[in-house]
Amino acid sequence: MNENLKKFIDQIQRLQSNGDRHFPSGLFPAFRTNNLVAYKRPDTTIFFSAIICFTLQSIRAKMPAEQAEEIDRICRGIVKNYPDFQNKDGLKTYNFWKTKPSRHFPNGNIFHRFEHFRIPDDIDDTAFVYLTTDPSPDELLWLKQKLQLHANGSKQWIKNTYPEYRSLKAYSTWFGKNMYIEFDVSVLCNMLYCILKYDLPLNEHDEASLKYIRSVVETNRYLNEPFRCAHQYPRTSLIIYHVSRLIAAFNPLVLRDIKAKLISDTTNLLRQTASPMDQVILSISLMRLGQKTKRISVENCTSKDFNGFYFFIAGLLTAYEHAILYRFSNAPLFHMHWVCEAHCWVLLAEYEVLWDSLETAS
Repeated sequence: MNENLKKFIDQIQRLQSNGDRHFPSGLFPAFRTNNLVAYKRPDTTIFFSAIICFTLQSIRAKMPAEQAEEIDRICRGIVKNYPDFQNKDGLKTYNFWKTKPSRHFPNGNIFHRFEHFRIPDDIDDTAFVYLTTDPSPDELLWLKQKLQLHANGSKQWIKNTYPEYRSLKAYSTWFGKNMYIEFDVSVLCNMLYCILKYDLPLNEHDEASLKYIRSVVETNRYLNEPFRCAHQYPRTSLIIYHVSRLIAAFNPLVLRDIKAKLISDTTNLLRQTASPMDQVILSISLMRLGQKTKRISVENCTSKDFNGFYFFIAGLLTAYEHAILYRFSNAPLFHMHWVCEAHCWVLLAEYEVLWDSLETAS
């Protein structure tokens, strides 16, 4: 038995809520923070729990029987919460926060009071709910049609991107008939992962989304201006993590020519970063792409190694399409970071499984 995996899965299970005023039973505690203004609030979101479920399910087959059963219990606890985050009118799309009634910016003092900050359902959370459940063929085809209705150019055109992408008919992050159009390379990777996993027919919006992913890597924009490429995942290491996962799973034809560049860029970034968790996700990315890396002593990691690591943000000014306001949207003062200890342990478990797999194969 791999004692590291046992330790990581036990830690994850220990952190899963048994039910309290902030986190219903089965969810994992997450917090939104901004250290510049000493802001920290418990956040009742499905996002981290859903991505924890997805990642654990993806490594389950390589787990010992005891840990596999533990993963199943963890995931059952997560999935039972999905209905609370489903579209308020009963459609099969999902929201970052509870929807009936809306619980946007929960457990806070200010933002939940304003309708302006109530967000529509999004393709990111929706993708992970579909990936971690068993949607019917009819539900999958409905989702594909729904995505098309909110893609760039279907009702309006994107403004907050590079000029050359404004006519690209890629998917937007957001559902909602009055919501602005937004491209996020990592969000697109997650929805395309869902589409390719279920072998759904590809259309011009899928091809455009793949072209966007390819372009931000080819042009080095994901290295030089990650925020403009991914408002929710605005760091190069996070973009690499998502793009490499998509390529490793499905090797889409459009993305094959960027694989060598992605490996080279990731290797260079890994040499430079001092962040323990960034080292972990960059190493995961390289191992997914078949590259051996120097062993990280993940067995010695503690929660202190998670300090300063964030996986997801909200930019409070990205909703404004005014050019001057958007210019300030990259400022850290206007960012909220979401952190989740359990998800960090999941990333360590993912690292350990990939390392073992490459060691066994060599």
